[in-house]
Amino acid sequence: MPTRRLMIGLTVLLTATAVSATDDDYVARMSHEHHNDHTGPSPAAEVEPGAETNGRDVAYADLEGTSVRGYLATPTEGTPRAGVVLIHEWWGLNDNVRAMVVRFAGEGYAALAVDLYEGSVAASREEAGGLVQRVGDNPGRAIENLRQAAAWLREEAGVEKVGVLGWCFGGGWSLQAGISQGDGLDAVILYYGRVATEAAALDGLTAPLLGHFGALDTGIPVDAVRRFEAALERRQHDATVHLYEGAGHAFANPTGSRYDAEAAELSWQRTLEFLAKHLG
Repeated sequence: MPTRRLMIGLTVLLTATAVSATDDDYVARMSHEHHNDHTGPSPAAEVEPGAETNGRDVAYADLEGTSVRGYLATPTEGTPRAGVVLIHEWWGLNDNVRAMVVRFAGEGYAALAVDLYEGSVAASREEAGGLVQRVGDNPGRAIENLRQAAAWLREEAGVEKVGVLGWCFGGGWSLQAGISQGDGLDAVILYYGRVATEAAALDGLTAPLLGHFGALDTGIPVDAVRRFEAALERRQHDATVHLYEGAGHAFANPTGSRYDAEAAELSWQRTLEFLAKHLG
């Protein structure tokens, strides 16, 4: 086991470095994709959960003496069926992310939105790009943040299985969480996040994976998605990748200029089916 942990650790270091979000090209592409977006809550995000829930801020991680707070929601009645770590878009942990946390809790999950920006929320594309770069400059800190989040759900929420899901910036980090935590996670879901296109870069990934991507996304282009899918196939990994025709980047974000209600609803149903299959 120590040898396997060392191998995974080395893989994580190399992979995180290879896909860290510090390159200007990535930030520029994301800035273009979000140029007409806003960060305020949207009526489309205010969907009533399937059941009554409780939500609260929690301290879920300690990074070198700094407490990190996120947002947790759980079903009011009964025991959560499993846990889900949710990773925000490039704007940060805002009200729209909290609304999604509540929706997952309404489906019976203990849902925890992490904060990779550690207290900062972007109000402009320039701020978001700077925060993305800050996280990418220290990928090990983000990896540890996500590891502690999954452990916190098991210990504090009392769940046995934990999945991870991220949108946009968070989608790329959802993949990195799956690679770094290996069999410590039971499901990995990406919404239009950065992908790895070489099979070797996916070493360490063991959990079943579900990917949602827009066919019109220029930030995460179709060619990269197809190469990602091919890399997963070469590893014979349990993975399903959906490409939504007519949908662009951030098609599931109701505050975005590219919000696509049909694709958002279909991806939501597929996500729930995937989680039910792999988390119970």
